[in-house]
Amino acid sequence: MTTKTSVSDSVAHADEPIVPLRHPWRWVAVALIAVYAAVFVKFAVTNEALNWDLVGGYLFEVSIIKGVLTTLKLTAISMIVGVVLGTVIAVMRLSENPVLRYVAGGYVWFFRGTPIVVQLLFWFFLASVLPEISLGIPFGPEFASWDTNQVITPFMAAILGLGLNEAAYMAEIVRAGIGGVDEGQSEAAEALGMSPLTMYRRVILPQAGRLIVPPTANQTISMLKLTSLVIVLSIQDLLGAATQIYNRNFQQIPLLVVASIWYIAMTTVLTIVQSRLEKRMSKGVHR
Repeated sequence: MTTKTSVSDSVAHADEPIVPLRHPWRWVAVALIAVYAAVFVKFAVTNEALNWDLVGGYLFEVSIIKGVLTTLKLTAISMIVGVVLGTVIAVMRLSENPVLRYVAGGYVWFFRGTPIVVQLLFWFFLASVLPEISLGIPFGPEFASWDTNQVITPFMAAILGLGLNEAAYMAEIVRAGIGGVDEGQSEAAEALGMSPLTMYRRVILPQAGRLIVPPTANQTISMLKLTSLVIVLSIQDLLGAATQIYNRNFQQIPLLVVASIWYIAMTTVLTIVQSRLEKRMSKGVHR
């Protein structure tokens, strides 16, 4: 009797309409966001100090465009240095040779442990402790020497500071990507008689690329913004060009808005490229 009653109750409850769960606080959050967004839009539109005419006038000014190109050049070269050197350091950290492991670990420890601004300034002022850069046999004769200031220009100091620092982070990204490859792949490569270099080049790194590309794209976007630090070296990148202009006309905020618009535009393009790369790399992978 009890069984029949519980079955009939279950059938009765099953026939009742399903009432969706209400979320009143979501609408409260939406209302608050809409109010503050309206306040921000009103401030941006009505505040004459922002001087939107000046922003539009300087958006494509010649020095600003040159600064954008310098920023892109710094980003591209620094990332190339970081990816290539970081890959080498990652392979060294995974080596069976303890000397290579300790050297690579020390590199990562040092460059991740010091601020990047300090590294930029170090390379910029290197001539104060090393007036000449020489090529020769250690403790022996020198074959050639160059003035340090002529070799390490402000632009070269920026590349060294950004690229060598990025290599420390890329080494950890590549190491994690290599660690994500099944050990059976390397065992099969060894069984086929491949050398370690050939194994990494033809087997390990191509498979690790799926894990390496997404964080590398993130690092590229971060590098684009990190290039603004080269202002301490008086390089006319995007921020440097904007700074030079507002030092003349004292319109700091409008020129910073110009720089921000360009940074947002460039990071948006890189984000779209990153999204397409991730989709391409994830083809054939089942989650």
